[in-house]
Amino acid sequence: MKNNFYNKSLIINVLEKPNKNSSITSQIIYGEKFKVLSKNKNYYKVKNFYDGYIGYINKKVKLNKLFIPTHKIKTLKSPIYIGTDNNKKRSSNKFLPFGSKLQIIRKNKSFAMFEKNQWVKFNDICLISNKEKNYIKILKLFINCPYKWGGKTFDGIDCSALLQVYYNYNNKFFPRDTKDQINQKKKSKSINKFKKGDIIFWKGHVAVCLNSKNLIHAYGPRKKVVIMPIKKTIKKIERTAKLEIKKVFKI
Repeated sequence: MKNNFYNKSLIINVLEKPNKNSSITSQIIYGEKFKVLSKNKNYYKVKNFYDGYIGYINKKVKLNKLFIPTHKIKTLKSPIYIGTDNNKKRSSNKFLPFGSKLQIIRKNKSFAMFEKNQWVKFNDICLISNKEKNYIKILKLFINCPYKWGGKTFDGIDCSALLQVYYNYNNKFFPRDTKDQINQKKKSKSINKFKKGDIIFWKGHVAVCLNSKNLIHAYGPRKKVVIMPIKKTIKKIERTAKLEIKKVFKI
């Protein structure tokens, strides 16, 4: 247990290599648990407990060992407020991302304290055991969020993370990258007709069908999370990226 930690920074970038110019491959959000595998002067090599993802994080991040999460953020981003029990809370201009895990210390009127003199609105949180089976409700939270390779928050998210956040929120395992996600379930249907809940995989890309006509995905060429017509999207990806559908299964 001595190498196990919880992230107490808002968002930690996970890097491919232990240097500041390395590309971001994933992120660790507030309250996520990880293991430190090794360390050098400036970086930790870490493994995320949820999905087993391995990468490097800067040693300057805020960590904690003694942490028992009780609640989680259910909104796209929850404003953090500063103040004491008796004082009026003021905005810190910082936010906790969707899915962040919190240890609620106490409640004061419509606020909940998760760190000393740091609060979120009680309506933004729910018990950590809570499940939301309406995947459309979760995915639509991210509409128009910027596309960001390796990102998984309101500040930027990629296609595989958009799908993973749904499973993670519901306390179910799902891999981080499309190359692993595609092998998570067996092919369930042909690729001629699509229905609500179908997950469409291409090489290096994934989208989720909202109904028989439209899908949602974090789409690099549009630089954000968007809803697009299924058939037009398939043709567009085939034309521009030279990619054909590899697999389809239900969410």
